[in-house]
Amino acid sequence: MHQASSTSFLQSTRRAIAAAAIAALVASCASAPSGSTTQSPGSTAGARPATTLTPAPTTPAGPDAAALEQQRFAKWVADFRATARASGISEATLRSAFDQVQFLPRVIELDRAQPEFTRTAWDYLDNTVSPQRIATGQDKLLQVRAEADAAAARYGVPGTIVVAIWGMESNYGGNYGSTPVIDALATLGFEGRREDWARRELLAALKILDSGDIARDRMIGSWAGAMGQTQFLPSNFLAYAVDADGDGRRDIWGSMPDVVASTANFLSRSGWQAGMPWGVEVRLPAGFDYGRADMAVRQPSAQWAAEGLRAIDDRPLPEFADGAVLLPAGAQGPAFLVGPNFRAVLRYNNSTNYALAVGLLAQCLGGGPDVQAPWPRSLAALSRSQMVELQTALSQRGFATGAADGVMGPATREGLRRYQRSVGLPADGYPSVELLQRLQRP
Repeated sequence: MHQASSTSFLQSTRRAIAAAAIAALVASCASAPSGSTTQSPGSTAGARPATTLTPAPTTPAGPDAAALEQQRFAKWVADFRATARASGISEATLRSAFDQVQFLPRVIELDRAQPEFTRTAWDYLDNTVSPQRIATGQDKLLQVRAEADAAAARYGVPGTIVVAIWGMESNYGGNYGSTPVIDALATLGFEGRREDWARRELLAALKILDSGDIARDRMIGSWAGAMGQTQFLPSNFLAYAVDADGDGRRDIWGSMPDVVASTANFLSRSGWQAGMPWGVEVRLPAGFDYGRADMAVRQPSAQWAAEGLRAIDDRPLPEFADGAVLLPAGAQGPAFLVGPNFRAVLRYNNSTNYALAVGLLAQCLGGGPDVQAPWPRSLAALSRSQMVELQTALSQRGFATGAADGVMGPATREGLRRYQRSVGLPADGYPSVELLQRLQRP
C-alpha cells in the first residue's frame, strides 16, 4: 500500500467509527423471498449463500470494544486491499471501494440470526404467489415484453419465468436492498464465520467495479451481498451478467434489457431446456410408495405414467427424461412431477419452496392455474426447536438423522421415512407435530 493512500484510508476509517453506529441502524436487508428456506438456500449459484448453525463469536459491548473492533476491521481491510492489488485490481478502484468503507454491525446480526419458526409450503406460497403479485406481474410482463421476447429467443427461457424470478427476488424492482455491497461483504469477511466465501465475493465485486459496469455508490443490494433487481451475487454477475442494451456496461440495477437477459442467461447456463415446462401437478395412484417422492429418484415420464401417475387435468404428462415426484406437504397435500427446468431454478436458489413458487407464479402470469389439490392447512409447521426434538427422538430410536441441528435435510428425511415404515405409516418423510408426539411417547 502506498503511504498516501494508507494515510487516507486510516483517516477515513477514523471518521467512519463515529458514523458506524448510525449506519448500522439504517442498513437493511433486501426483500429476498420470505420463507425461502429448505435445505440450503442459495448454496450453488443463486442469490444467497448457504446458511449454517455454527455459533459465531460474540463481541464485548462498550465504547472501547467498539473502537477496538473498528481498528481490527481497518486492519482486515488493509490486508485485503493488498491482496486485491496483487490480484490486479487498480488503485483507482481500491480507493473508490475502501477509502470510505464502513463496518456494518447490523449485517453481522442478520447473518447470525437463526429463526425459530419455519413455514409450511402453503403459507409460503400464499405470500409469494399472491393475487396482488400475480396481477402486478402480468402488468410488468407487458412492460418488458420486448426484452422478454428477445431473451426467450436467445436463451430459450420464457419471459414468464424471468418475470417470476424478478417478482420473487425484488418485488419487480420495488426493493432490491439499500446496503452497499462492498461494505456488506467486507463486514462478513472480517467477522470470519464465512470468511473464505466473503473474500471471494468481495474480490468479484471489485472486479465488477474495475470493469466499469457500475459505480460503487450504485452497487447496492441485500445485507448478504446479493445485488440488483434479480439479486446476483458478485461471482454470478461475473459469470452470467449480460450487456443486452449495448451500452458497454452490464447493469442489473437500472437496465431492464440487462436484468432480463442476465437472468435468462443464468438459467440457460444452469441447464434450462427450451420448450419444456418446469413441472406439472399430478394425481398419485392408490398404493403409491411415498418414499419414492424424492428429488433423487428420477425416471422418464412414461415410466411414471405406467405406474399410474396422471396430470391433475388429465392431459399427457410432460416428456421428462428424468422426472421426479415432489410432495411439498407430504402425503396429505398436492403432488407434482418436476423436471430439469425445476432443477435449473433450484440452482438459482436451492429451496424447493422457492422453485415451486417461481414455477407456479410463472404459470399464473401466463394465465394458467394455481395449485388445484387442497393443502393440509390443519397441519402446523414444526419450530426449529421442535425439529431438534424430532431429530433427537428419531436417533434415540435408532433412526439416524445426522446432527440434531433443527434443519430438515436429507438425512433427517430418510430417518423419518424409515421410522414411518416401521410403524406402518406412509413414508413421505414429512415432519409433523403428530409424529413428534408419537415419537416422544414412552
